Amino acid sequence: MSTPVAAAGSSVNRTALALGLLVIIVAFGLPLLIGALWLKVLTSVAVFTLTSASIALLYRRLGLVSLAQVALMGCGGWVGLRLAHGTGLPFEINLLLGGAATALIGMIFAYPALRMRGLYLALVTLMVAGGFAIVINVVQFPNGGSGVSGFAVQSVKYMPRPMLAQSDSAYFSYCVLVVVLGFLLIRWHERSKPGRAWAMIRRSEAVAMSVGVNVTFYKIWGFALSGFLAGVAGVLLAGNLQLLDARSFPAAESIMIFALTIVGGSWSWFGAILAAALYRFVPAILNDLGVNGDAAYIIFGAALIHALMTAPRGLAGQLQDLSAALTSRMRGRT
Repeated sequence: MSTPVAAAGSSVNRTALALGLLVIIVAFGLPLLIGALWLKVLTSVAVFTLTSASIALLYRRLGLVSLAQVALMGCGGWVGLRLAHGTGLPFEINLLLGGAATALIGMIFAYPALRMRGLYLALVTLMVAGGFAIVINVVQFPNGGSGVSGFAVQSVKYMPRPMLAQSDSAYFSYCVLVVVLGFLLIRWHERSKPGRAWAMIRRSEAVAMSVGVNVTFYKIWGFALSGFLAGVAGVLLAGNLQLLDARSFPAAESIMIFALTIVGGSWSWFGAILAAALYRFVPAILNDLGVNGDAAYIIFGAALIHALMTAPRGLAGQLQDLSAALTSRMRGRT
């Protein structure tokens, strides 16, 4: 007779196996079924899934709002492009260095969070996002030119992709695997000492300090990890397009991706996927149907109202509750 512990372990193993098979099917099977245009769209969905996960990490674990994640993506993309054109380092090194650079910027963002929360912190990060949009329109993204900025008006070079992911289909698979590694990195932090410290800080900073938690250190750690993930997403986006346009990083986009993270559900990895799909896939579908993609904002607004009124855990939470209810009903019939 199996013990409850053994049964639980077997259930976890089956779930992990099922998720692993799903990742393999999505990463390597999906590119065989869709065209080039939709492959680009789904690669963008994968990239912004990582960005949404970085937002959800701060909101879920520390109760903090950052409206500068798209700006952090731009910072990571800038570093990745400059290194790719200026040094010729492998893509993976540029990916890590781009993430590391934005992790340092995220640590700087953490200092206002030590003294403010809620609306005030959101406004500070939004101002940073607005400042980045202005600066990047002046500096522009590197495109193979000379000098510190690496920008040239006429001679434009494209960012090289990873050696094993030159084609669009291979690059999509590459991005999916990087996103999975990002989820695992978040999961590892949540199940270890930082996750326990973040949970204590979210409940009460005074209580956390009273039991010896270094609130300053772990807040900075949280912002650094969030910034790292956003920076990695920015380098992946640069690799997908192989160049970046300064007009693609307005402050309003940071507000939009945060709102959609709430709609998708910040308490589940599936919520990050839903948020990215709403952000990139829905406008593409509308354009394909001959409808102005800006009509997606109406859908986003309705979804946000729905989430705030009826789904505190977002659409992912509602889908999980529905799945649990259906499973319970089917078990009751057998």
